[in-house]
Amino acid sequence: MDLKSKKRIAASVFGCSPYRIVFDEHHLDEIKEAITREDIKILIHKGFIKKKQIKGISKVRFVRLREKKKKGHRKGHGSRKGKKTARNDKKELWINRVRKQRVYLKELKEKQLISSKDYRLFYRRVKGGVFRSLRHLKLYLSEKGIKKVSKNG
Repeated sequence: MDLKSKKRIAASVFGCSPYRIVFDEHHLDEIKEAITREDIKILIHKGFIKKKQIKGISKVRFVRLREKKKKGHRKGHGSRKGKKTARNDKKELWINRVRKQRVYLKELKEKQLISSKDYRLFYRRVKGGVFRSLRHLKLYLSEKGIKKVSKNG
């Protein structure tokens, strides 16, 4: 008994491969009598013709790893690939550094620890990238004696 054509029709109805089609052993006579697509659809509805589940890949391990990484785990030196600039954008780092320095200068000016003339001078130097970090800026100001009074920083 050749049921190849029935499998092909059932596969086209399901929209899958004929290899995934399974016939019920007890109802092969009825399946054999089916001729049209409508007959096959009726048999599918009755449950005589089924389609196999596709074997999938479990995502459990992936989900667990993702949860860990969200918490900041598994990101040590051994897990890193690429340069520092590949993980952190150069421009973002620059923006953050310059913003910190500008905020600090603004605070000094508001507390009148530096004159507005010095403020403009150092603002331009910050823009020019003279200072590597906020700490470098503070160190420079204290060494040159530009800050009038040293209040916590």
